[in-house]
This record gives sequence, C-alpha cells and structure tokens, in this order.
Amino acid sequence: MSSSRTDAPADAQFTCSVITQYLPEQSSAATGQYAFSYTITIRNTGQVTGQLIARHWVITDAAGHTEEVRGLAVVGHQPLLRPGEQFEYSSWTRIGTPRGQMQGTFFCMTEDAQPFEAPVGPFELSQAQALH
Repeated sequence: MSSSRTDAPADAQFTCSVITQYLPEQSSAATGQYAFSYTITIRNTGQVTGQLIARHWVITDAAGHTEEVRGLAVVGHQPLLRPGEQFEYSSWTRIGTPRGQMQGTFFCMTEDAQPFEAPVGPFELSQAQALH
C-alpha cells in the first residue's frame, strides 16, 4: 500500500548547533531580568540547496513561564544554503529566572518549493556559577 504522507524531501537537511552566553551587563537580579545571547550555526548537511524562511522559538524559564516567538527570517536574513554551506547568527533573549531553556524550529524550503523543518533541540540558558 502506498503512502500519501507529505514528508520533507529525504535529501533536504539543515543541522543546527548552539552556543549560549549569560549577559550580566543586560541582566538585573533585582528586577528579575536575566539576559542570554545565543549563536546559532545552521549547516546544510543535505544534498539539495535550501532556504531558511521562518523561525519558531519556545523559551521557558525555571518558574515554568513560557514565551513563544515566531517570525520570518533570522536577524533580517533568509539564507540560501547549498550543500555543505553554513550560516551563523547571534541574537539574545531575556527570561525571569537565572536558568531556563530554549528550543525551536526553522521552517525551510528547497529550491523546488518543497518544505522541510530544521529542529533546534532544547538548550540551556544558565547564569554561570562561580567556583570557589
């Protein structure tokens, strides 16, 4: 029996990695504002050219407060990546606790208009603890 599911093309794949950093100069424990930068590297690990179109982030602090962010592009760009190419960008977020988590999805299209997603698994937002 044939399947009529519309899955992403098997040869389209973006792989994402993340580096985070606490931003003490943008944070204030007194007002419950903790800022973190994150640098995302998106690499085309597939066999076809694809373009990042939009993003969806889910940001959760340690108190369980969740914020969702959706939008077109990333930092004003919709990068077109050929196989093996990568795009890196940095942005930031602010949460109400010194620790939290972010995860998301990039919505992408191949050159022949086949949609696919590039997930960004959960990553930690954490204020660095001093070692004594």
